Amino acid sequence: MTTSHPPRRRTLRRGLLPVPLGLTLVATSCATPTESASEEPPELDSRVAEIIEVDGESFRDLNDNGELDPYEDWRLPTSERVTDLVGRMTLEEKAGLMLIDTLNAECLDEERGAVPEHAEDYIDTEHMHRFVFRNEVTHEDDAECGDPDGGFRASTSVTPAEAAEFTNAVQELSEATRLGIPALFKSNARNHIDPDARAGINESAGAFSAFPKEAGIAAAALGAEAEATGEAPTTGDMSVVEDFAQVMGQEWESIGLRGMYGYMADLATEPRWYRTHETFTEDAALAADIMETLVGTLQGPVDQDGVSLSPDTAVALTLKHFPGGGPQELGLDPHYAFGKSQVYPTDAFGEHLLPFEAAIDAGVSSIMPYYGIPMDVTHDEQQYDETGFAFSDEIIDGLLRENLDFGGYVNSDTGIINDRAWGLEEASVPERVAASINAGTDTLSGFNEVDVILDLVDDGLVTEERVDEAAERLLTPMFQMGLFENPYADPEAATATIGAQENRELGLDLQRQSLTLLQNEDVDGEPTLPLETDSEVYILGDFTEETVAEYGFDVVDGNVDEDQERPSAEGSDHVLISITARNVSDEYVSDDEEFGLDLEHTNPITIDGLEGLDGWSPYGAADACVAYRAEDCTDDGLIFGGSYPWESSILDFTGMEEAESWEVVPSLETIQEVMDEVDDPSKVVLHVYFRQPYVLDEDSGLLDAGAIVAGFGMSDTALMDVLSGEHAPQGRLPFALPSTRQAVIDQNSDAPGYADTEDGALFEFGHGLTYEEGR
Repeated sequence: MTTSHPPRRRTLRRGLLPVPLGLTLVATSCATPTESASEEPPELDSRVAEIIEVDGESFRDLNDNGELDPYEDWRLPTSERVTDLVGRMTLEEKAGLMLIDTLNAECLDEERGAVPEHAEDYIDTEHMHRFVFRNEVTHEDDAECGDPDGGFRASTSVTPAEAAEFTNAVQELSEATRLGIPALFKSNARNHIDPDARAGINESAGAFSAFPKEAGIAAAALGAEAEATGEAPTTGDMSVVEDFAQVMGQEWESIGLRGMYGYMADLATEPRWYRTHETFTEDAALAADIMETLVGTLQGPVDQDGVSLSPDTAVALTLKHFPGGGPQELGLDPHYAFGKSQVYPTDAFGEHLLPFEAAIDAGVSSIMPYYGIPMDVTHDEQQYDETGFAFSDEIIDGLLRENLDFGGYVNSDTGIINDRAWGLEEASVPERVAASINAGTDTLSGFNEVDVILDLVDDGLVTEERVDEAAERLLTPMFQMGLFENPYADPEAATATIGAQENRELGLDLQRQSLTLLQNEDVDGEPTLPLETDSEVYILGDFTEETVAEYGFDVVDGNVDEDQERPSAEGSDHVLISITARNVSDEYVSDDEEFGLDLEHTNPITIDGLEGLDGWSPYGAADACVAYRAEDCTDDGLIFGGSYPWESSILDFTGMEEAESWEVVPSLETIQEVMDEVDDPSKVVLHVYFRQPYVLDEDSGLLDAGAIVAGFGMSDTALMDVLSGEHAPQGRLPFALPSTRQAVIDQNSDAPGYADTEDGALFEFGHGLTYEEGR
């Protein structure tokens, strides 16, 4: 007998409020097998659909027919529910599942968190149910309305509660569709300290608990292993990664973010690649262990079907960038026309696959192929076509699915259709869509035109069977995670969870653990670090004077004042300098003769004789952004980061100080003045934020500092805890640091370290010092 009740609001979900990490680990380990019926009734929440009762159990009547249909029956195996739902869907509804695009909260009448007008078009007309959320989530005092025309670079920031209310509002629109299919929100990384976060790459931490960047997580894991074993680290202590992922999963789930564009399984073998800052390490085995741990912690343990998703899953991962970004020619970014070449000079293609293989074995939900083109690459006797990975059936259906036995769905990188169709530059948009789908891509990121797919089916260029296959793959994880029973978040729980004290403390602890002591010279028989209390400390760079003073130091702020003057460092007991380098490449214009049209600068030739699309010009000369001059060319301004292409090898501080597209902060000139003023460089403590493996070159004078610590994103509190001696340094380098610019130029893009160069590494992978016993 079937009875119905009005829609009812959700109750608080288990696992959303902050709980001791040990308890959370226990809860997460209880993944429901994919094909098994649910053992316990799930908590339901409906805002539109009625709740009906059948056989004494409650179900959501998502299609409003007053009956319990198989796809609504949580007792049935996932495969049966998926088959039933796909059989009920129109071609338009199935094709709409294959689209994913940015959907950000906006402001309406100065009220933050509003659903934009085009959301209804996305859901009702384009039949979309997948969205990328890019708003910064921050504290009430920092949240503000932004430009409604900001596009995917969301300028409106929202509080945790507003973020949860926004995803709920979109879920309600999705629930009101004919079949009540829920939405799935994804995001790029958020829980990391990044002073130069860029939309489309990563989001700033905001209110989220702040951890070091990915390389810092690896540095802390290596350090924890070295601390425990007393030996040089190799594999890392994965409990560090688990602790981080537990916090991240709690916080994301609390606002309805149940999917992630990440993490990056790419290896940091090419120091010039701007996106090295999102990688964990250059070491393939360590990266593989980290990927396995992230999947196991955020998704859950793998079940008998090879997938690790269940209603207890916090966040389903889309691991990127298959088959391994990183070995980009000259480190150039394939977001841009000049960076589309991916090279393997030492034939290490297989090494770059290892982290993906580990993630697949752990049951990762989704894989994202990269934009790049494999140049003259052969692996396992397969010569790969020189076309973008997302358009290559040899890479997706061949390598990924047949060889590596991946059973999840393939999510393209954003903009492969309109902006970065490398290898298919002269193809039309429909031709690119068909090529990607037929190669095995299941959902197209940054694309929102369902009619293009429908026309391709009508024209026989994509089969409806292929659309059905994609729909089944895309719906499966949504059933496995329980979104068809309850897709909603709790705004109050979001406020309590994001940035909770316990989570922030764990983030601070990992920041401390990640700090890596590179050198610590003796001063009058004593090492430079830790600093002596009650001494005068001169600070230069990004420090908060009040925080440094809390550790018992008499602080002199050496940064310039409003009159552009600074005090001398003469007489100071110690000098603390925090230094980094950042890109200032906003002036880049693709069709300018000094920039994009200088082909010797922007289009390096990978293979002798390789011609451009027009058959005679240099490789890349006929690309969009150069010859075609797209109206909104994504190369202009290099908005995704990176130096000017002809300056990509300049990673030494002396060179970056002089380069057009680099800025050293504080300036090297000022640093050298301060080191002269103190008249004893051994009194100088240098904190370097290694966003990339920069070169501490001899000419810069930086190596004269008494102590040098490598940071990967940390607060002043974490830094001073270590420099003051309250905590000993523990981190170990997750990638080698080159000794010279020439080592950067000579290294092989697909190989770790600099053993293949004459100048070699200044500090090797795994290097890191600590304080003497008892200090």
